[in-house]
Amino acid sequence: MTSNKNRNTEDYAVEKYKKDTKRKSWIILLIILLTLMLALYALNKGAAHTTPIEIMKAMFGLDAGISNIVLWNIRLPRILAAIIAGAGLGIAGCVMQTSLRNPLASPSTLGISSAAAFGANIAIVFFGGGAIRNSAELLVINNPYIVTLFAFLFSMVAMMAIIMIAQLKGFSPEAIVLAGVAFSSLFSAGTTLIQFFAEDHEVAAMVFWTFGDLGRISWTELKILFVVTLIVVIYLMLRRWDFNAMDSGEDSAKSLGVNVNQVRMISMLAASILTAVTVSFMGIIGFIGLVAPQMMRRIIGGDHRLLIPASAATGALILLLSDTLARTVISPIILPVGAITSFFGAPLFLFLLIRGYTKK
Repeated sequence: MTSNKNRNTEDYAVEKYKKDTKRKSWIILLIILLTLMLALYALNKGAAHTTPIEIMKAMFGLDAGISNIVLWNIRLPRILAAIIAGAGLGIAGCVMQTSLRNPLASPSTLGISSAAAFGANIAIVFFGGGAIRNSAELLVINNPYIVTLFAFLFSMVAMMAIIMIAQLKGFSPEAIVLAGVAFSSLFSAGTTLIQFFAEDHEVAAMVFWTFGDLGRISWTELKILFVVTLIVVIYLMLRRWDFNAMDSGEDSAKSLGVNVNQVRMISMLAASILTAVTVSFMGIIGFIGLVAPQMMRRIIGGDHRLLIPASAATGALILLLSDTLARTVISPIILPVGAITSFFGAPLFLFLLIRGYTKK
């Protein structure tokens, strides 16, 4: 009798688990569907007046006119950049929060974005990255590749410094976050000093770079971003069981055979590389890595088999929505997408914080 009761209880638990997993999977699929629908909408909206039929013809190579140029040179790269970058930032934030067991961990709070801005400013001022076209007094990033390279290098320098200090001094996860805040303050101060002594057009170029702009990415850079994101996602998904074990505490994870320090450092490095590539190509885009994982932890839970793809899908949706609004709200003027993400992300995160929804 007792055996039958235990068996029934086990069957009920298994059935409930399957239903819960199915429900969460449908939520992720719904977010992906919304992202695809928004992408189709974004393809047909912008400063250039195009019809859905013209866009479809250009998509299949049946229109070689203005619609073809608008689609392949402007809108499609921008939309794909929003999806890939948003997914990457969402995943990076998810892994950082899990590895450090801190809901406030993100590329911004760890100083990666500030370090990228500092590196870009050095390139603009000391290596001729910012200039003005005399013909129209138009501000441009004169040498975008040197700016991108310096932004990436300084992002990685900041993360490697934090990791090395953590290993040498045995920092706790909380201390790593505080070290990131300290580095963020340091690089921000350095950026301010550079801007203070720079020429007017150089200051303008520095401010322009920090806005965050998906329109500056090319197909070549998009391919690099996609490959880096794919490699990092594959690695992190292979570590999903380790992350689940780490959510139960370090002692519990170690008892299950997880090398916590190794997993934490390699995962942080992988997430930092992904963030550094994104920020160096597009400028500073805040709050995606902070808000997207927190939203999904509340809805999906802490199972990283679902949480990682859910954070990616939500990050892609948020960034694509922000960029679409930036392009269309006062068209033909395009607003900085970084300002839009911060404008919506800050109140949303405060709402989650007030409601007590932030979870480790």
